[in-house]
Amino acid sequence: MSRNVTILGAGLVGSLLAIILRKKGYEVSVYERRTDMRKASISAGRSINLAMSARGWKALDLAGLRQEMEPLAIPMYGRYLHQPDGQTAFQPYSRNNEAIYSVSRGELNRKLMTLAEEHGAKIHFEHRCAHVDVATNTLRFNHNGEEKTVHADLLFGADGAFSALRNSYSHMDRVNSSQHYLEYGYKELAILPGNNGEWMMEKEALHIWPRGKYMMIALPNTDGTFTCTMFMPFEGEVSFEKLKTEADVHQLFDTQFADAKALMPGLIEDFFTNPTSSLITTHIFPWHYKDKSALIGDAAHAIVPFYGQGMNAGFEDCTVLASLMETYGDDWATILKEYERKRKPNGDAVANLALNNFTEMRDKVADPKFLERKKIEKELGNRYPDRFISVYEMVSFSHIPYNTAIQCIQAQDKLLEQIMKQGDYFVNIENSSFCESLGQWITAYHAEVQQLDFGNEAR
Repeated sequence: MSRNVTILGAGLVGSLLAIILRKKGYEVSVYERRTDMRKASISAGRSINLAMSARGWKALDLAGLRQEMEPLAIPMYGRYLHQPDGQTAFQPYSRNNEAIYSVSRGELNRKLMTLAEEHGAKIHFEHRCAHVDVATNTLRFNHNGEEKTVHADLLFGADGAFSALRNSYSHMDRVNSSQHYLEYGYKELAILPGNNGEWMMEKEALHIWPRGKYMMIALPNTDGTFTCTMFMPFEGEVSFEKLKTEADVHQLFDTQFADAKALMPGLIEDFFTNPTSSLITTHIFPWHYKDKSALIGDAAHAIVPFYGQGMNAGFEDCTVLASLMETYGDDWATILKEYERKRKPNGDAVANLALNNFTEMRDKVADPKFLERKKIEKELGNRYPDRFISVYEMVSFSHIPYNTAIQCIQAQDKLLEQIMKQGDYFVNIENSSFCESLGQWITAYHAEVQQLDFGNEAR
């Protein structure tokens, strides 16, 4: 096969893939529908901060960007909960004081684009792909009002949830394709720094205002601001459709987000200027066509942002692909087939994990029983480090396949229910007979899940 590769999309995954392919010696052309974000100001309102975790850092190691990005990443060691009455609580993410990292999407994308170009990739901006003939790898672009046709030897669709390549796949025979919108939308807001540029809330935490049917989150930025995102139904008793006037917004924030409102002097302008955006999950199979093309990142598995794994999952696609290239060289028929086999189940799993975590963040984090369970999970991890790791830690702090993590949920639910039925764990743990039973339960749990694949997904 020719060593010319075409990539649709110069976003995070497309730019990273371009770097990897250039390092392997391929000629790479990237087509991006937007203008060059390094030269144009990007409007606010659709830029939920990234939560970088282990899978994302591994990909940045592969690109050689880790050292450059680390100073721009703010560790978040847990959830900082804000209740309507002003009370707060902190829930650590890990038993080992591990963190996920708040990273600016725009800053990371700019650095990846620049690095891709420095490695020799050619990025063509303002090229909107109108159609892909999958059988011939012929692409039709609109560039400044003129039509342009490009033939690709090998094509990757890294152009997001509404990918032109994905759309072309979906019209082919024997392709299963679906998309599902949540009845919720999101709107970006901002908390500003103090007079001396200081953070006005705990800096090293992901802040959550859980309100049952809706919520707001905030992630820290290096300039002292917090990027806030409100998630709320489009319609209903408390919904975006009900927030029509400034008075409506003031009333909601005065009663539900008073502590945040005091730090948001631009609330009204942000609320009525920034768009209300949709949340989509997509599924498609197959992910590739012969040895000619494949989907990657959100184009293959767009997910809702509630586990902070969208970018991490897309980057892991790239590390898996890089590993397969090491194994199979230029045999793209085998590479793409194996890539799909390895990543499709994990794409489906992380989509489900993200949807499940929405319910957890929105209402369960304020439930005393749920909080007790989380404390017990941490204690089990400390007491039995070789036999128990929570699903959250599997997803965020390891390279255990997403599909394995989600398969552990039922077994962990059964184990924790068994433990909590006995009463107060932290009292019971002083009892030798309880400890003996606990050891047996943990052994049974460990034997059950050991049948799963805990290997490194990117191996």
